[in-house]
Amino acid sequence: MSLRVVRAGVLATVQDLGRRGMQHLGIVPGGAMDPVSHRVANALVGNPTEAATIEIGLSGPELAFDEDALVALHGARFAAEIDGAPLPQSRPVLVRRGACLRIARAAAGCFGYMAVAGGIDVPPVLNSRSTYLAGGFGGWRGSLLQRDAVLPLVPDAAGLGVARFARATRRRRSIAVRRCETVGWFAPAVTLPEHDAPVVRAVEGVHAALFDEAARAAFFDERWRIAPDSNRMGFRLLGPKLELAAPTEILSQATCLGTVQVPPGGQPIALMADHQTTGGYPKIAEAIAADAPMLAQLAPGASLRFAAVTLAEADAARETLCARVDTLVQRILWEFGDEGD
Repeated sequence: MSLRVVRAGVLATVQDLGRRGMQHLGIVPGGAMDPVSHRVANALVGNPTEAATIEIGLSGPELAFDEDALVALHGARFAAEIDGAPLPQSRPVLVRRGACLRIARAAAGCFGYMAVAGGIDVPPVLNSRSTYLAGGFGGWRGSLLQRDAVLPLVPDAAGLGVARFARATRRRRSIAVRRCETVGWFAPAVTLPEHDAPVVRAVEGVHAALFDEAARAAFFDERWRIAPDSNRMGFRLLGPKLELAAPTEILSQATCLGTVQVPPGGQPIALMADHQTTGGYPKIAEAIAADAPMLAQLAPGASLRFAAVTLAEADAARETLCARVDTLVQRILWEFGDEGD
């Protein structure tokens, strides 16, 4: 069983949770830009967290189904439809054979995740199915999804999806929509910003003291905007120019998700999922792990502010987010009953 790409989107790739623990070998972690939404989308079709999904950035593809399939679209809110009817989002949807799913522009947020029962069954590379665009490997041919691309699903994805949907509707009736069925409940958004110019919390970077007083103050006091040339490797931030107190050369050091580096031009870059393993630009701050998924949902042109927190506060925020997502996933999986696949 497979999915066929009828029309390519702007930035659609196959992603999972990435290749962890390989930075010392020069292999970037990669994986979903918003791992929280990826995880919730998988839960909505009864998949384990590590199953591969289709990550959709800004504007999505058009997909044709050759068999019945249980799907869920979660994360950014898209204008999406099944054979001309609105697609119910953030809930399990049983799509019928021959249906065509069209995902247009994102109305809110930046990255959405379409999960299919059983997962996208592309071959794993270095223990992950995620696409690394700069390296040209993983996912579908190491590339963005293109027209006429065929994405393999597990052999009995149709039967698996029908069986899971039947279990999900045992307690509550299903709702018939053109060429598909769904349920009355949905998963709430966890990572979409609730306000304009959301606050991203950050701890002081290892090189913060190298910047002059005005730069350190501006980083946390001023509003920043996501530049149009941002990508999965890093978000360029438009705002005041950040100056060093004196010309300084530093050795290349390890980087991580959320590292905010400042190149010689003075405009910071927040490193994202496909960030390089090392970097030689001064690090003024580190965006905390709990806010990285929300940062990923800021589209080009969106504004944000940074707020300083301590390492202890960052750890507490991460634990709070993990507990919230764990609870949500368990509630979703409860709808499928106690049986496992």
